Amino acid sequence: MTSSPEIDRLAPRIRPAGSVAGYQTWSDLLFVHWRVPAAELRPLLPAEVAIDEFNGSAWVGLVLFHMSGVRPWWFPALPGVSDFHETNVRTYVTCRGEPGVWFFSLDAANSLAVRVARWRWGLRYFFAQMSIARDDAKIEYLSRRLWPSPLPGQTDVTAEIGNWWPNGGPQGEARPGTLEFFLAERYLLFTKLAPGRIARGQVHHRPYPLQAATLHRCEQSLVSATGINIATPPAHVLFSPGVNVDIFPLREIAK
Repeated sequence: MTSSPEIDRLAPRIRPAGSVAGYQTWSDLLFVHWRVPAAELRPLLPAEVAIDEFNGSAWVGLVLFHMSGVRPWWFPALPGVSDFHETNVRTYVTCRGEPGVWFFSLDAANSLAVRVARWRWGLRYFFAQMSIARDDAKIEYLSRRLWPSPLPGQTDVTAEIGNWWPNGGPQGEARPGTLEFFLAERYLLFTKLAPGRIARGQVHHRPYPLQAATLHRCEQSLVSATGINIATPPAHVLFSPGVNVDIFPLREIAK
């Protein structure tokens, strides 16, 4: 059994019509995932979205990365404002048959970005001290949430970046139908604006170039801070050097 075959998982990769709201570059992404029973996630999600499963399991991801060139379409990137680290905790859902991401939390090392995202996008952003250090194939992510609650919220993650798996070529793209595609190739997000009101956002970028990665250390409290219990080590890890991203406006889904 794989993911639901009736869901069109390629359509969200098509560049949408309309104007771009902004631009970003995401780099040094580490995707760390756990299998989680869908029943544990259901109380944490609104009724308007359905849990997206692969091989009969729901998945929770910890995604750590660096953002640069963050800017609206009408303004240039600014030093000290447009570059910062981010870590999010997410799961995978469908809404009206479209596959997307549901963010439980997003920690960022930029207080202005946190305030704007909480206000304009209704996303659960948190301000944190964060660092990323890379030495050849070894990469380390550290973070400590500062505000708002729930606290504590920390990460201490170290991984070794390997070659692309399973095709053996460097920076390969995930094949549709694989777990790697299910976890990484997500271009839609859904968020709750108010009770009964859901909004949809979309990004556009080239398919992720992906490489294998091996965890050497994964100490974190961000997942438990969302109310999700995980009692096993991560089941899947991937790394991507990054992509350039076009951001499209958030729009409310009509009832």
